[in-house]
Amino acid sequence: MSATIRMLKSPEVKLDKRYHGLRILLVEDDPDDAELTVRTLRRVFLERDIFLAAEAEEALRCLEDLNQERSGPPDLILLDIKLPRLSGMELLERLKSRPDLRGIPVVMLTGSLVSEHIQKSYDLGAVTYLLKPITEDDILMTLSNLT
Repeated sequence: MSATIRMLKSPEVKLDKRYHGLRILLVEDDPDDAELTVRTLRRVFLERDIFLAAEAEEALRCLEDLNQERSGPPDLILLDIKLPRLSGMELLERLKSRPDLRGIPVVMLTGSLVSEHIQKSYDLGAVTYLLKPITEDDILMTLSNLT
């Protein structure tokens, strides 16, 4: 696995077994937001692999590495809308244009609710749009809408 990919695991457990084994790619450039999001994810899932990328290019490399390892793509991508260089919207557009990645649900994360961003996210194929910092309820509601 590439050195730029950090796989995080936590021994913390929440009782909901429906999400056992869920694999998540979090694309977040702000270290504080990334840490808060990872903590929230760790409280929600029984067992999970959380892959963290700080920018779009790193996320694409992570996805390629996962495919090369034959472990397959993540089950969910949480994508910050404002990223350096290539924006979250641009990354979303790239993901949805690739047949091997377009089926992965993408949830856009943002610090503000700008209506144009919300509409563009949905137009590009995002399943929903969450305001940071996300909560356990945000994650559980999003997952319940996906299943």
